[in-house]
Amino acid sequence: MENVLLHSCCAPCSAAIIEWMLAHDILPTIYYYNPNIFPLEEYEKRKGEITRYASSLGLNIIDGDWEHEAWRAMVRGLENEPERGRRCQKCFDMRLESAARKCAELGLKRFTTSLASSRWKSLEQVDAAGMRAQNLVPGVLYWAKNWRKDGLQERRSQLIRLNGFYNQQWCGCEFSHEAMIRWRARKVQDQQSADCTCGKN
Repeated sequence: MENVLLHSCCAPCSAAIIEWMLAHDILPTIYYYNPNIFPLEEYEKRKGEITRYASSLGLNIIDGDWEHEAWRAMVRGLENEPERGRRCQKCFDMRLESAARKCAELGLKRFTTSLASSRWKSLEQVDAAGMRAQNLVPGVLYWAKNWRKDGLQERRSQLIRLNGFYNQQWCGCEFSHEAMIRWRARKVQDQQSADCTCGKN
């Protein structure tokens, strides 16, 4: 089996990819490096879920450091960027460069990421970060596969239910969490306005 490094953002995004790889004679070494996640309790919760899943399959998982202050420095000045904006690109760049370096350190040839499986992420941004990392680290290749195809999006949902994964509703950083709270508030407000309108008819 070929050994590929899989950068994992969380269990819900990774499980279907891992299952697909094993079915295609590819052995993933899982690399959990997500310094964007905040607070530390949230980071540990997500790490615990992917560790639990990896352990159930007998897979090796490597825990990267929680370098949140370094991440904050990387995105300084971009705090108010929208999701899929320049802050996200910087975030992907940092995480996939680390994945590429870990891939080279382990003597592996290819790396990929579960970030590409989420419909909330820009596939173009993720792939740009992967290619950037490949160009920075000699001897490794970024595997730019669209992990949303081949039934993997549907299988993702099934595996979340089957494994009872903690399934977060935001990407992980404090800025996306604030955006999610504002989005939910707007949704509630819109529903309340719709209810009021219906009551007048």
